[in-house]
Amino acid sequence: MKSNTKQGKELDRKKLLSDPILMIIITGISVLLILFVIYPLIMLIGESFEVEPGEGFLANYVNVFKMSTFKSALANTLTIGVISSLLATVVGFIFAYVDAYIDLKSGFLKAIFNIVATLPIVSPPFVLALSALFLFGNAGLVTRGIFGMLSSNIKGYPGIILVQTLTYFPTVYLMLKGLLKNIDPSLEEAVRNMGASRPREFFTVTLPLLLPGIGNAFLVCFLESCADFANPMLIGGNIDTLATSIYLQYTGGWSTGSAGNAAAMAVYLLMITTVFFLIQKYVLEARSVATLTGKASRARILIEDKSVTVPLKIVAGVIGSFVVIMYLCVFYGSIMTVWGRNYHPTLKWWKYLFSGSGEGFKAFGVSFGLAFISACLTSLFAMLIAYIVVKKRFVGRKAIEFVSMLAMAVPGTVLGVAYIRGFVTGVFHSGFLAGIYGSSAILIIVFVVRSLPVGVRSGISALNQIDKSIEESAYDMGANTAKVFSSVTLPLIKDSFFSGLITSFVRSITSISAVILLVTPRIPFITVRINAYADNGNFGVACVYATVLILLGYASIGILDLMTKKLTIKKTEI
Repeated sequence: MKSNTKQGKELDRKKLLSDPILMIIITGISVLLILFVIYPLIMLIGESFEVEPGEGFLANYVNVFKMSTFKSALANTLTIGVISSLLATVVGFIFAYVDAYIDLKSGFLKAIFNIVATLPIVSPPFVLALSALFLFGNAGLVTRGIFGMLSSNIKGYPGIILVQTLTYFPTVYLMLKGLLKNIDPSLEEAVRNMGASRPREFFTVTLPLLLPGIGNAFLVCFLESCADFANPMLIGGNIDTLATSIYLQYTGGWSTGSAGNAAAMAVYLLMITTVFFLIQKYVLEARSVATLTGKASRARILIEDKSVTVPLKIVAGVIGSFVVIMYLCVFYGSIMTVWGRNYHPTLKWWKYLFSGSGEGFKAFGVSFGLAFISACLTSLFAMLIAYIVVKKRFVGRKAIEFVSMLAMAVPGTVLGVAYIRGFVTGVFHSGFLAGIYGSSAILIIVFVVRSLPVGVRSGISALNQIDKSIEESAYDMGANTAKVFSSVTLPLIKDSFFSGLITSFVRSITSISAVILLVTPRIPFITVRINAYADNGNFGVACVYATVLILLGYASIGILDLMTKKLTIKKTEI
């Protein structure tokens, strides 16, 4: 057995060395990952250890940990993360359970579920924060307009937890929906046939099977919450989190602290997210896959007991409707005469952006162009990485996969700071690549790095379904790696390619935390402009930007659906 393994490895090594194009691809990918993922993080960590003469090696970390502002930001980050993730997991589980076990029947409920599943994907991360301020702020439509209240407590913990819960629960819903539908109904029916009630069946069969998946979903939400910058910045009030504190430290929002202290603060956040990322990816994700493998053996008999279905439908319907109303408030905010005082409709904010100086056209043109370029690069780069990880055997293959997925663990603000440290004076302060700092190029690179994990995951999943004999026959006919990939592999995974393209585009054009420290005034990126207008109290213009951005996101998904249908028709014809 060992001899066969050695012979196989030796054969793989010879194949690799005999294919110069494959060697170039692997080398190029490795260099780019090291340069734009590993190197900036190394520079950030290195700066956190730069201390004044006479100070200890860990002086910056000690100084930061002594700051009362840092301690409160750390406590706020963890507290908000746990509470909002728990609530998002519970709400997401309810939606997934209703979808998998109950016949919705109502077209209204089905529409609500479809909208809830897609809206958070196509909207900027802080749209719900804008809506919460619109409805429940000091000049809110509900608080002042209906109840005549002169002040509101929405800012701070209540606001952040509310918007994060509503933003992240659709992620949990989509993650658990598939797991619930993969549970073999015969397991549950066997318990009921032995006289168990629905609650007993749920707690003895369904829930234990789902626990790893639920834990996985919780950690995904917790990672997102810890990394969230936009919502705490907009609706946090006097509550700072680590993400906002890092931003304030680097932009002069705090009057104390050095660059080393700021870097140490960023590393603290990076350590927290990395630990939970490793647990999520290599422990809970693996367990959830191992627990529920394959598809259910037959269709599930849906629950008809009204004592179960009616309450669950009401809860899901009310929450879903509230989410839809909050998104509709963004549009209403874009046509409201004066935020919080005059609710009559007007088009003056739309005219302000799309006439005269044409700021809106310029912002959307620049943002659309950057997002589209980065999406194309991400899709191609992700498919190449997935291809060499799945289809080739060589030393370092697992390392390439890990580094490509590492961006999931790096909060946007931390990545932004790392790029500042890494490229403001060039690579290792040599001046090499210093020109990308402050340019559109660095934004494109950041977008690619941030979207790469999703694309690689999608590519690996698609490639694992292709029989290797198809590609081997092409090799036997004399084709090299480039020819096989372009003429055989890529056509077979083009659905995943286009899916990754649209997903990357939407993620890029709605990104803010990773780019807010890197965008210069001459680059009018949409989300940064929304944040600036909202920060200055000009919510009407911010809502116009957000409304158009949501519509653009839906248009992108529509294009994806159209492409997918056409590709499916062509496959059927073939």
